[in-house]
Amino acid sequence: MSEDPIPDQPESSADSPSPTEPSPPVTSTDSQSLPESTPSEPAPIEASADSPSSDGSSAEPASPELGENRQPIVSVLGHVDHGKTSILDYIRSLGLERQASVMAREAGGITQHIGATEVPADLLNDTCAHMLRGGKFKSPGLLFIDTPGHHSFISLRRRGGTLADIAILVVDMMEGLQPQSVESINILKQLKTPFVVAANKVDRIHGWESEYGRSFLVAVKDQRREVLQEFDKRWWKLVGQFAEHGFNIERFDQIKDFTQAIAVVPCSAKEGEGIQDLLAVTVGLAERYLEDRLRDTLGPAEGTVLEMKEVRGLGKTIDVILYRGELKKGDRITLVGQDGPFQTHIKGMFRPRGMSEMRDAGDRWDDVDVVEAAAGVKINGPDLENVLAGTTLRLSNTPEQAAAAHEKALEEARIGVEIEEEGVVIKADTLGGLEALAFELGKLDIPIRSATIGHVSKRDFITAENAGQPLHNVILAFSTKPLAEIAILLDDDDSPVKYIDGKIIYHIIEQLSEWREERTRQLEEEQREALVFPGRIQILVDHIFRRSGPAVVGIKVLGGRIHIGQHLMRSDGKRVGKIKSIRTGESGLQEAEQGAEVAVAIGGATVGRGIDEEDVLLVDIPESHAVRLRNIKLDSTEQEIFDEIVALHRKSDRFWGY
Repeated sequence: MSEDPIPDQPESSADSPSPTEPSPPVTSTDSQSLPESTPSEPAPIEASADSPSSDGSSAEPASPELGENRQPIVSVLGHVDHGKTSILDYIRSLGLERQASVMAREAGGITQHIGATEVPADLLNDTCAHMLRGGKFKSPGLLFIDTPGHHSFISLRRRGGTLADIAILVVDMMEGLQPQSVESINILKQLKTPFVVAANKVDRIHGWESEYGRSFLVAVKDQRREVLQEFDKRWWKLVGQFAEHGFNIERFDQIKDFTQAIAVVPCSAKEGEGIQDLLAVTVGLAERYLEDRLRDTLGPAEGTVLEMKEVRGLGKTIDVILYRGELKKGDRITLVGQDGPFQTHIKGMFRPRGMSEMRDAGDRWDDVDVVEAAAGVKINGPDLENVLAGTTLRLSNTPEQAAAAHEKALEEARIGVEIEEEGVVIKADTLGGLEALAFELGKLDIPIRSATIGHVSKRDFITAENAGQPLHNVILAFSTKPLAEIAILLDDDDSPVKYIDGKIIYHIIEQLSEWREERTRQLEEEQREALVFPGRIQILVDHIFRRSGPAVVGIKVLGGRIHIGQHLMRSDGKRVGKIKSIRTGESGLQEAEQGAEVAVAIGGATVGRGIDEEDVLLVDIPESHAVRLRNIKLDSTEQEIFDEIVALHRKSDRFWGY
């Protein structure tokens, strides 16, 4: 068996990464040679008994003693709709325990919750047989973490990235790096998580001939020259984009040093091409460079809480990725809640059957008594409703374990949604959903007054109804519904609370933005109706219908607006009368806007004594209204008239309108 699990991999040098914390790749592509249009066949990828340390020698056992190899935890990240879930759907479709598509059941085809899938070693070995050439992986399988791609799920992706031993960054070969791709790269860079790039949708290159399930190494040899030229065009665009963010990339079959460049595996989730290459490279890298991390399984159990959700028949449950130790029914555990650390016990544990996805397993769960790392497991027990997703579960059977777990949990207790005295109400079916919704609202500077999981309750309705600002009389619900009696109140056309729900967060945000714009417009209209706005009119020549008692004249509104009940003044600041009526033809009006020619009756005015033909008159704004108008957006003409009116008044009162 070969000593090297990676094709064409030289012995590790002093600059190579340690098994527990791989160094980031170099940031310059100057030293990289151009890839050939067709690759050479790589050396077989095999399991290695030895893993190189940072000084090139075999790694010494760490202290404490290391256990047996656990399966690597692989986080799948990338931009929305670039194919993360599709890749996993293809993998789940393999073997005797194949599962149906998860993406087909996702709202809008977009992953909304973090999930996990276990792929057994025998399936990996069978799928990657072409790459292994008779060799076998030593890992007992792979544990995939599928993270939402939409940008609002940065908190979920951060949890998945932190938890992962290695990551797969999925990039659409046709679109290249997109905003969430870059965001994912930054997360991986920050967390020092090694990763492989899956350049997905290679089948969409014009003229590409696909064959279901074959290796990319075989597929690329069957393509016509003009197709390979188009492939190279896309490839070099991708190389440039990664270089802009400080990363060298090379095609996995042409890479010389995996510590100096990021391996890229072109593939097609739709056709299954290149997926075996992707699996082989991912497992091979993990087994070679992360052996100490994968064997760090001894000691009190620890795991990451992905989600807290309510399941019919089980009550409140938590989905956990166990990465160290083992858990048994009845074990005491320490968790992090909204009010800090707390202890509870495990009542039941359930693992998804076969390769079922944790968030989508339905009734495909096996009741288990013991779980060993690494594994995805659903746990139920008392007092789980306040658990904060993304925090750590720790075994606490002994006083010593409990004390150590409590101290570490205190450091995590600050995680959560920031609540303010004034703001909107948000609801979700999971804490992860709350975090994602809160993240989006934070970007819009919208405060949150209440954030809880579960159905929308009467308390939520009352909280939203009593908000101090009209734009906060709203409940946002992600993947949850109101209780029956509250649904009736919310459906009422005269409900004081706006209710917006959905299974896709950015749809909720879009609806909220639309409602806020419309509500703002309504509020401004209500305010404008009660305010005296700037206006300028001119008395028309030969349009004197009555000289006094009241004076009735024809006018043109030169700017702004006039309204019944408003006082008028001359350009010298002297008040001349009050508008008693506005008419056009036989119709009476409440107001007239810029450009209108109407007849107005002006009480207290006499034509020839104070006003006359061609005179320009201004609306006389009360000082209290002038103060309020400063907080309302006026158009340019209104602002000009307003400034003129203020200037006239300040001739006699320099602080008028402040």
